[in-house]
Amino acid sequence: MENNKEDLIVVLAGYKDKMDAFYGFIPGMASRIGNHIEFPDYEDDELVEIGKVMCRELEYKLGPGAEPALKDYLSKRKRMPFFANARTVRNAIDLARMGSAIRVFNEKMSPSSNGMVSEDELMTIMPDDFPAPEDGLTGIES
Repeated sequence: MENNKEDLIVVLAGYKDKMDAFYGFIPGMASRIGNHIEFPDYEDDELVEIGKVMCRELEYKLGPGAEPALKDYLSKRKRMPFFANARTVRNAIDLARMGSAIRVFNEKMSPSSNGMVSEDELMTIMPDDFPAPEDGLTGIES
C-alpha cells in the first residue's frame, strides 16, 4: 500500500466517541489519518422533520399533538446513551406505530366499541403512542 498510497483512499466512519476509542487501540493511528471530519448531530426540529418524512413514506400521519410528543421524545433521547440521529427517529416511529396498533386494538376491543376500525385510525400516530424515552433503549440503535 505504501508504494501506491496516491491511488488508495480509506474511509473510516463512526460516531466521534467510538472513533476516538478506535484510534486509542492503535498508537499513532489518529495521526496517520489525513482528514478528520466531524458532523454535528441533527437539531431537534430537523429530527422531527425526518420523522414526518418517514411517516409520510409509510403512509402514516401524526395526529394532533403527536409532533410535539415526537420532539419531546427525541430531545430526551439525545441526552441518553446510544442516540443515533435518524436511526433513533426511525426506531421512535416504529415504536409509535406499534403503540398505535395496540391502542387501536384495545379501543376496538372495549365493550363500548362497535369494533369497526377506519383507515384513518389505523394510519394515525397519537402523542401517547410514543414510548417513554427510556423504553426506546430496548431496541438499542444498531
